[in-house]
Amino acid sequence: MKTELERVEPRPARRRFLQGAAALASTLIAPGVLLYISSHATETATKSPRWGLLIDTNAMSEADVDACVQACKREHGWQSRAGSKTDAQWIRKVGLSDPQSGHRRFLPMMCQHCENPPCVDVCPTGASFKRADGIVLVNRHICIGCRYCMMACPYKARSFIHEPLQDQLPVAPRGKGTVESCTLCVHRIDRDGADAVPACAEAVNQGGRSAIVFGDLNDSDSEIVKRLRKHGGTKLRADMGLNPALRYQGL
Repeated sequence: MKTELERVEPRPARRRFLQGAAALASTLIAPGVLLYISSHATETATKSPRWGLLIDTNAMSEADVDACVQACKREHGWQSRAGSKTDAQWIRKVGLSDPQSGHRRFLPMMCQHCENPPCVDVCPTGASFKRADGIVLVNRHICIGCRYCMMACPYKARSFIHEPLQDQLPVAPRGKGTVESCTLCVHRIDRDGADAVPACAEAVNQGGRSAIVFGDLNDSDSEIVKRLRKHGGTKLRADMGLNPALRYQGL
C-alpha cells in the first residue's frame, strides 16, 4: 500500500494559480524578494532554460561532499548552532552502502528542483513556487510556516527556522517561522546565466575536475545534456514522476 506522500500528485491548474499569486505578491513586498523572481519568470516556457545539476558520485569522495556542504553554508550563511532548535540543512551528506561488498559512496542531497514539485502543490499561500527556469524557491514574506511542503517533499530537502536569525547575507534572505531550502545559488544564476557556477560545484571542481556540472537541460548543446546523452543519469525517486532537475551518475 502506498503512503500518503507517495499518493501526492501535482495539480497543474492549482499550481498555475499559486504561481500567479506568488508573482503578484512579489510586486507588493520588500524589493529583496525580487532577487528570486527575475525576468526569467516572465518568459514563455519554450524560451526559458531549465537549470539543473549533474552529480558524478564516482568522482566524489566523502571529503568532496563535506566540501559541498561547507561551501553552501558559507555562500548562504546558514549554520546549525549547538543547543538550537534550528537545524538548517540546505544540503546534506548521504552515505550509501552495498551490503554485499561493503562498498560505500557519498552524495550531496538537496532540493531536486522538480518539474512537478509537490511542495508547490500543497502550499496554501503560494510561498513555495517554481520559476519559469525551473528553480523551486520559497518566498519568505508570504510563508506562514505550515510546513506542508516539508511533509510533501520526498527528499527531506527543506528546513524550518524556529528562532530569530542574525548576520544574514543579502543573497540569502531568511526569517524565523519560515521554510527554506537549496536555491541552486539563484543569485549567481541571475547574475551569470549559463556561466554561473553554484557554490557546491565550485567547491569540488578544482583543478579541471567536473564532478558537478551545472547547465541548461533544455539546451541540447550544453555540457550537462552532452554528458547525460553519453553516460546517462539517475533521477532520485523517478517512480513519483516529479522529473527532478538534479541527476546523479554512479548510483
